[in-house]
Amino acid sequence: MGTSMEVIRNRAALTQAIDALKGGKHRIGFVPTMGALHAGHLSLVASAREAADAVVASVFVNPTQFAPGEDFTRYPRDEAADAAMLEKAGADIAWFPSVADIYPEGAAVDIRAPESLAAVLCGAHRPGHFDGVATVVMRLFDCVRPDVAVFGEKDYQQLAIIRAVAAIHHPETTILGAPIIRAPDGLALSSRNAYLAPQERALAPEIHATLHQAAQRIPAEPGTVEHILEEAGKSLENKGFRVDYLELRHAGDLQLCPRWQPGTPARLFAAVWLENTRLIDNVRV
Repeated sequence: MGTSMEVIRNRAALTQAIDALKGGKHRIGFVPTMGALHAGHLSLVASAREAADAVVASVFVNPTQFAPGEDFTRYPRDEAADAAMLEKAGADIAWFPSVADIYPEGAAVDIRAPESLAAVLCGAHRPGHFDGVATVVMRLFDCVRPDVAVFGEKDYQQLAIIRAVAAIHHPETTILGAPIIRAPDGLALSSRNAYLAPQERALAPEIHATLHQAAQRIPAEPGTVEHILEEAGKSLENKGFRVDYLELRHAGDLQLCPRWQPGTPARLFAAVWLENTRLIDNVRV
């Protein structure tokens, strides 16, 4: 829209702003974030700008997607920096809701992610996580009423789950996936990269390098992919990573791909630990 960005902190003011946009027949693009913004998030804003007339970005660290003992309290937060980055990226509204805005009856989960999508990959290691994600995103959609919402492919499982849940609860909203943004050395950009000590950050690009190498071998070596994944996993462990999973799965339904076949849309997924930091990545095969 080209005007200066409006910062909104309560739901009533947001409703008023959304009503005005809807009344002006503006298509609304939405980018939900948990803050600690980086170039990956800003690419989502750019995608929303291309698909809509006005862009709303939210910054909300959602308590229902963190299990006890996870990093909810130490998750990086910098509201002023986030607002400045969103304005520079061209967002029209930056919304910083409170927990009471999103969970007026208290933080609770009331939407379940489809089990076939949520019980695998990260869901197998973080029980309940995707129920929390599905709940908060649908509640954010209730408030923003977007025509289009953009999510990054780095959290590819999350993208698949949001597509499935939105088709039921918000079929009027188109869900767009945006490509992974990487640092020059290949590391997928993530707010959690801020946790990495310098020597860990220097090692972290090996995740993408290993996935990329395995993804090139899979079509070149017909048959089961098990031995390629085993070698890739051992390579990461030998370099100092602790591997949660390294799996080839169908891009659509996230079911396991024990064999790769030409024409099958598949992705190679990994979640690994570097000391106390869990990092995820995926590449297309």
